[in-house]
Amino acid sequence: MNDLLITGLLVLSLFLILGSGVWIGLTLSGVAWIGMQLFTSRPAGDAMAVTIWGSASSWTLTALPLFVWMGEILFRTRLSQDMFKGLAPWMQSLPGRLLHTNVVGCAIFAAVSGSSAATCATIGRMTLPELKKRGYPDDIVIGTLAGAGTLGLLIPPSIIMIVYGVAADVSIAKLFIAGVLPGVLLAVLFSGYIALWALRHPSLVPPADKSMSFMDKLRESRALIPVILLIAAVLGSIYSGIATATEAAAVGVVGSLVLSAAQGSLNWQTFRDSLMGATRLYCMIALILAGAAFLTLSMGYIGLPRHLAEWIASLGLTQFQLICSLMVFFIILGCFLDGISMVVLTMGVIMPTVIAAGIDPLWFGIFVVFVVEMAQITPPVGFNLFVLQGMTGRQLPYIARVTLPMFILMVAAVLLIYFFPGIVTWMPQNMKL
Repeated sequence: MNDLLITGLLVLSLFLILGSGVWIGLTLSGVAWIGMQLFTSRPAGDAMAVTIWGSASSWTLTALPLFVWMGEILFRTRLSQDMFKGLAPWMQSLPGRLLHTNVVGCAIFAAVSGSSAATCATIGRMTLPELKKRGYPDDIVIGTLAGAGTLGLLIPPSIIMIVYGVAADVSIAKLFIAGVLPGVLLAVLFSGYIALWALRHPSLVPPADKSMSFMDKLRESRALIPVILLIAAVLGSIYSGIATATEAAAVGVVGSLVLSAAQGSLNWQTFRDSLMGATRLYCMIALILAGAAFLTLSMGYIGLPRHLAEWIASLGLTQFQLICSLMVFFIILGCFLDGISMVVLTMGVIMPTVIAAGIDPLWFGIFVVFVVEMAQITPPVGFNLFVLQGMTGRQLPYIARVTLPMFILMVAAVLLIYFFPGIVTWMPQNMKL
C-alpha cells in the first residue's frame, strides 16, 4: 500500500509538471528530486549533481550526436532525388510498382540516418510528389510511407538503440547487428502488403513507365553508389570489428560531408544548418537522458523497481503474457510520449522484471525498438504522423487510419521475433565483435 501511494504521488507529480509545459528532461529531474527528498535519506542535491554529470559525460553516448549530425547532413543533400532515380527502374515489374520505392528507399536511408522522422521526411520528399504525379492513390502512398519511415529506428544505426544500450547497459554494436534481420523482415512484410494490395486492386495501380533494358537499369542505378558506399563504410566498420559504434559514427559524418561536397550541396549555410539542427536535437535527447538517469537512481533508492518486479513475479505470468502486457503498455504510453522518453522513463523499472523472467536483454532491446516504432504512428504523439501531416496537408485522423495496416504488420513482426528469436539473436551470436 505504501508503494502504491508513493507511485501515485510521483506519477501525479510527473503529469502535473508535464502539463504545465516544463521540458521533459527537467520534469524527470524534478520528479526524481521530489521522490528522493521525501522518501529517502540521501541528499537529493548531491545525488542529482553526481548522476547528471555521469550521464552527460558518458563516452558511449558520443555516438548519438554524431549519427544525428550525419542524418542532418544527408537530409540537406540531393540524396533523395538520386535514390528515386536509381530505384524506380527496378520496381516497375513488381506488383504495386513504384509504391515499393517507399519501403526500399526508407530501408536504404535508415541505414545512414538512425532517425524515424528524418527517414520519413527525406523519403517522403522524394516519393510523395513523384507518386502523386503518376496517379498512385493517396491512401496507400501515405500509409506505406508512414509505416516504412519507422525502419529508421530498427535498421542500424539507430538513435533508439543507442539510448536503450546506454539505459540498459547492453552492447550497442550487438544491438546494431541484432536489428538487421528484423529490419529486413519488417521491410519484406511492408512490401508483401503492397503486392497483395496491388493484386486485389489492379485498376488502381498506374501503368508502368517505359521499359528499360538491364544495362539501362544499371546505368540509372549509378545514383545509388554513393549512399551504398557510405552504408558499407559505417556498418562494415562496426560488423568487421574495425571500429566501435562511436568511431563508426565519426566515419559516417566524414563520409556524409564528402558525399555532400561531391554533390555540390555542401556550403557554409548547409554545414551550419546541419550542425545547429543536430545540436538542438541532441541537447533535447541529452537533457531527457540526464533526467531519466536521476529518476532511475531515485526509484532505486525508494525501492520501486524491485517491488514492482516482485509484484509482477507474484502474478505468475508466462514470458509470452509478460511480453504481450508490455507491448500493450508501451503502445498506450506511446500515445502520450515520444520514443526516447518512453525508453528512458521505463527501463530502470522494467529491466529487473525482464531479466528475472529470463528474457535476453539484447532480444528485449529489439522488442522495445519495435514497440517504439508503433508509437511513431499512433496518435496523438506519433512523430511520423506529424511529419506527414506537414508534408501532405492531410488531417491526423486520416493519416492514422491509412497507416493502421502497417501497425498491424508491426504487431505480426513482434509475434514472429518472439516465436522465432533467432531472427534477432543469430547474427550477434555468429559475428565476432
